Amino acid sequence: MRALGGGRGDTGAGSVLAVAIIAAVLCLTAMLVPLYSVFAKNQALAGAADAAALAAADVRVGLVPGEPCAVASRVASANGGRLASCHVDGLVVTVRVTATVAGFAVGVAATAGPPGIRGPTGVE
Repeated sequence: MRALGGGRGDTGAGSVLAVAIIAAVLCLTAMLVPLYSVFAKNQALAGAADAAALAAADVRVGLVPGEPCAVASRVASANGGRLASCHVDGLVVTVRVTATVAGFAVGVAATAGPPGIRGPTGVE
């Protein structure tokens, strides 16, 4: 008589289970690495958009010579992005910086300018 669970039909079942677990972990990793790359690039583009907006705002208020959107484009390129749009409204500049990573288009917008005037006298 055979002991319960100790027959020859169970031989190698642990190996099959181990291979299945390893395959599942590899599939999960293969899906998460591109998503992490997109997230990391999005964070880098946020810095590029902030720098481009600040540089353009410095040009707009007269601290640096040049044209605001041209300066923003150079700064965005230097930080690994591409200037998709640049809107100047008085002393406030809004830029959108884009890039493509792992087949996904990633874009971030940033606005820079002097602080707003809140009260009738400008002091609150």
